[in-house]
Amino acid sequence: MCIAAWIWQAHPQHQLLLLLNRDEFHSRPTKAVGWWGEGSMKILGGRDVLGGGTWMGSTKDGRLAFLTNVLEPDAMPGARTRGDLPLRFLQGNKSPLEVATEVAKEADEYNGFNLILADLTRNVMVYVSNRPKGQPATIQLVSPGLHVLSNARLDSPWQKAIRLGKNFREFIRKHGDDEVEAKDIADRLMTDTTRADKDRLPNTGCDPNWEHGLSSIFIEVQTDEGLYGTRSTAVLSVNYDGEASLYEKYLESGIWKNHTVHYQIELPMRT
Repeated sequence: MCIAAWIWQAHPQHQLLLLLNRDEFHSRPTKAVGWWGEGSMKILGGRDVLGGGTWMGSTKDGRLAFLTNVLEPDAMPGARTRGDLPLRFLQGNKSPLEVATEVAKEADEYNGFNLILADLTRNVMVYVSNRPKGQPATIQLVSPGLHVLSNARLDSPWQKAIRLGKNFREFIRKHGDDEVEAKDIADRLMTDTTRADKDRLPNTGCDPNWEHGLSSIFIEVQTDEGLYGTRSTAVLSVNYDGEASLYEKYLESGIWKNHTVHYQIELPMRT
């Protein structure tokens, strides 16, 4: 399902500071964060082995895309895989708004999604979603500030989104202008297993027990299909000079591991 929170163009050290938990069945094959692709089209991100797509990826030319699913009771059979949506942007050269417009025209071919597309070299971030059902797809520019995206619309007041946003804001306030340690913020904010009160669950039409199991920031739910829950936590930090690092804590064969990839975004020449 995934949940993400980020500060965009509103921190003294970071152009972007992004936190993201990826939730999936533990049995689904997944590749940890790394570089993949060919030549100048290389993408840094994890990869879904079955679908071939990704839930989050970035490139050295400053492209970033990440995705969450929309929580809803019925999946559309034969729908296109949502993991391809970030790749359409990451592997091309069109602007976030151009790709969002293309995706919006095909919105009814996918199950519910929320997609963020950003060009960090141009300070542009766009949100696109194909929900609510039966309405035109939403496209909007993401304003500077702190945002949370769970399994409803951007900045929807779901309990776990409110809690993560509040904790994130407080964490940043305590650290002031200091550099943020990725492992520290991941461990403090993204491992929260607190579930929402049952009388404050969103009315998605799903089984209330399933909704309740998914109502924490860090998820672990036993289902008839096996264990479902948080498989990885990512922290992407990008400084204003283009210096970037992606920290990932991920589950592999029942063991939590972590690593960090550092890279430099190639900023355009200024005239």
